[in-house]
Order: sequence, then C-alpha cells, then structure tokens
Amino acid sequence: MISKATVVGAGAMGTCIAQVLASNAIRVSLLTGPQRASELLVSRTNQRYLPGVRLSDRVTPTADPRAAFLQTELVFSAVPTQHLRTTWTPLVTELPADPPVCSCTKGIEVESLLRPSEVLAAVGIRNRLAILSGPSVAPEMGRCLPTTVVVAGVDAVAVDGLQTALSTSWFRVYTSSDPLGVELAGAVKNVIALAAGILDGLRAGDNAKAALVTRGLVEMTRLGVALGARAETFTGLAGIGDLVTTCVSPVGRNRAAGEQIGRGVPLAVVLAQTHSVIEGVPTTRAVLKLAERCGVEMPITQAVADVLFGGVAPLDAITRLMTRPPRAESNVAPTSSPSSGEARS
Repeated sequence: MISKATVVGAGAMGTCIAQVLASNAIRVSLLTGPQRASELLVSRTNQRYLPGVRLSDRVTPTADPRAAFLQTELVFSAVPTQHLRTTWTPLVTELPADPPVCSCTKGIEVESLLRPSEVLAAVGIRNRLAILSGPSVAPEMGRCLPTTVVVAGVDAVAVDGLQTALSTSWFRVYTSSDPLGVELAGAVKNVIALAAGILDGLRAGDNAKAALVTRGLVEMTRLGVALGARAETFTGLAGIGDLVTTCVSPVGRNRAAGEQIGRGVPLAVVLAQTHSVIEGVPTTRAVLKLAERCGVEMPITQAVADVLFGGVAPLDAITRLMTRPPRAESNVAPTSSPSSGEARS
C-alpha cells in the first residue's frame, strides 16, 4: 500500500492529482515554487488555478525538493511542456531511483520535438516512466465528478501500482501498454481543441464541430501510427475521449482560447489574459514539424497554424479547408492487439 507520493507542479492538474491521491489516504508533497507553496500553506486553496477547492489535510505544499522526495513511493510530473526541462533539471539529483515517475503533461517541446516523457529522460531521469491522460477537465475533477483516465507504460508493475493508487469511487483508471500513443493523443488533441474553439467563436454550428472532431481524430491517428503508436489507442480515452471533452467543455483552456480567436481577439491578447498555459499554441508548431518529418498530411493542424501564426483570418482558414479538392473519406483502420489498449470495461 502506497503511503507517500510527490506531485511536481501546483497548477490545476497537479493540484487535482494530489487531491485524488489524498482521498486514498496517501500523504502527498506538492512541490512548487516558494511563493506558491507559502500561499497554499496559508490559504489551503489554489485560488489561481483551482478556485473553490480546499486542499486535503494530507497534501503538504512545499518548495523543498529534498523534503518532497523523502520516502516517496510515486512521483507525478504536472509541469507545462515548455517549462518541463527547466523545472526538472535541478530536481534530478534529489529524485530517488526507485519510485515510478508518471507524466501528466500534454504537449510537445517545440525546440526538440520531444514528448514530455522524452524530456524527462533527456534531463537524466532513469526511473520507470508512465503517462496519465484522458478526459480530465480540472474543475470537474476538483469537484469529484466522475472522471475516467488511462495510465500507460511499458512496465506493467509500475502501471498497475499507479492504477491502484489513483482509483477511487469517482476516479476510474484504465491501463494501456502504448505510452507513445497515449502521450501523442494528449498533445495533438489540444490543437484540434483550438480549432473547435475557433468554430465556436465564428458560430459555425454543430455540423462543423462534428466534422472537425471526426477529421481531427483521423489526423491524430495518422500522425500517431506514422510515429509508431497503435491506431486503436486513438479510439480510446486518450484519443476520442479526451478530444470530445476538450472540444466541447466550456472551461477547456484550449477551446476557450480558440473561441476568443474566432471572435477576432489577437492571440497575444488571449495569452496575456489567461493565468494558465494554453498548451495547444506551442504544440501546433511542434505537431506540424513532426508531420512534415513523417510526411503526414494534417490540414486542420495547418489551418490552425495559419490562423495563429500566419495572419490568416479564421473564416478564410475554414473556407480553405472546405474547398480542398474532393476525395474519398479516408480513415486509419485500427489494428487489433490483445495486449494493447485499455483494460476491459
């Protein structure tokens, strides 16, 4: 039975994961910066990222890595992708060798095109790595509303241990042996969510949203398969599950940012107005570079990039998508594997 865990990063997701663990009687060190740690210790609420949710008494905010990692049995990384390297580099020497490290980050590092787990490995982490992803809007998790996610990794013992530590009456955890697919799906869906928000800002309607989600899933799957992931992973919680939630949730950060852009608000203003990181914005650049490297066609992602960085008006980008040359509907057919995907329902 796990008695101590550490969460690195006190944003919305890090706070939620700490709360889930605490509900299973696990003591949690929530590692963050000195100012944030002091604020959380006094107020016991993460007013900036998860307002209205009181921290469990089992959660101890701290800025001391040595204290945070002392006797820890599980480690969760909940740091935004573009800050992952600088956050973890000074922590590696304090990290014990035994506990599995579970990445809860969804994105791709722009400069290196590395996934979060690859960034963790690049800074020197040699622990067993796993990925947590799926439809998990933080404000709903904070209210203990029913949530289902997937934990993926190649080490079955580590994955099963994470599943046990996180499972509650309202937080259900499936397992997968395709960490590559789960991690890619979590990153690329944020790009499609920006597109969904742009449609909402333009009041383009439900038909357009349905088409976007459907064809967006095809793009996600194409890229994943080209990079070595399993197609069926993208029809699970980390793929279609997370994609649906992030494209329809009114509180989803990427969709909400896209909606503002669709209404004509400049990207710089949108980014300046939010406390949270909009992972889909830098991820758009990274996904396009990966697609070019693999020779994968991703017209929706290209359209998002054109709007964000190319000065193309949202309506013009949609018109370009709608007037592409006619073709047959082409999807990536899932391949079955008895050892992959999520566990039985």
